[in-house]
Amino acid sequence: MASGMLRLMKIDSQQISDLITAAIADAQVSVRCFSGDDHFEVEVVSPAFAGKSRVAQHQMVYAALGDHMRQAIHALALTTRTPQS
Repeated sequence: MASGMLRLMKIDSQQISDLITAAIADAQVSVRCFSGDDHFEVEVVSPAFAGKSRVAQHQMVYAALGDHMRQAIHALALTTRTPQS
């Protein structure tokens, strides 16, 4: 991809929440945009994280966000946990 090509369309907090809840069972998602329009703070709470390492939990969220993680989202402060933690 040439360096001058446009990034993917911008993504907003609601779209991030929708992508995650579509991919992760029973997820409760909180998204806050900060420092412009491509820096986000996200908390995801889901029973689907039970028994998974923090790395595996984060990988699930990254997979849900797909290509947006490479282009539309510049920075992501991510917190994941199960409802019991």
